[in-house]
Amino acid sequence: MKRMNILETKPASRSDFESIEEGQKNTKFADLIIDGKSLYKMLIKYNMVPSLGWMSNEWQREVIEYFLLRKPHETMWYRYPLMVCSWCGDEGCGFISVKIDKENNVVTWKDFYLEPEMKKINIGPFYFKWDSYKKVINSTFGVAGIQ
Repeated sequence: MKRMNILETKPASRSDFESIEEGQKNTKFADLIIDGKSLYKMLIKYNMVPSLGWMSNEWQREVIEYFLLRKPHETMWYRYPLMVCSWCGDEGCGFISVKIDKENNVVTWKDFYLEPEMKKINIGPFYFKWDSYKKVINSTFGVAGIQ
């Protein structure tokens, strides 16, 4: 049996983890906490922020749809943008993708890659119970408002 991970979220900003220099954006976002550890902090060296909880309402709803597997990504289909550019959120600036699968009542995050280089990132896999996962992902809407 797979060891289930615990997913939580909390409002955060880049300045909660590092000093923000003049000219940089102190992006606010919904930090994903896996087993008590910040995903942002785990991946801080890539200078990206979680894609959940910020940008326009339309963007936030679309990302939630991706993470709840209600809608495939336009270009990646089975992969989703987990971390994005901290300035604009645009995937064209580079991003970290994750493969998300659901089997029965278990959601799996695996195969993390730095895009567009397709460079494997050694993190995960993570397994979440669907009901709590769904609640956490839905709770990210509006966490940091529109930026």
